[in-house]
Amino acid sequence: MKNIMLMCNAGMSTSVLVRKMERVVEERNLELTIWAISETDFEKKWRKADAILLGPQVNYMKDKVIETVGDKVSVAVIDIVDYGRMNGEKVLDLAISLL
Repeated sequence: MKNIMLMCNAGMSTSVLVRKMERVVEERNLELTIWAISETDFEKKWRKADAILLGPQVNYMKDKVIETVGDKVSVAVIDIVDYGRMNGEKVLDLAISLL
């Protein structure tokens, strides 16, 4: 089982996106766990992730996140259009490409 963590300012908007991604996971019969966190929980939660997706609003944290996780976890920023549209399928495909 692979683990995908989404991060935004408060974890609220990414929680909606997580639910949409989980629907696609079920449709595709994949073994993935997806959850959302706020940026304040990053230090406590990142070690459980195999891939980290950042919401566009926390794009400024990308370098810090990469520096923290090193080569242990893949990191990417979610496309602003896909995020705004809450396109669970495209965001899930991005996450899978990191695994």
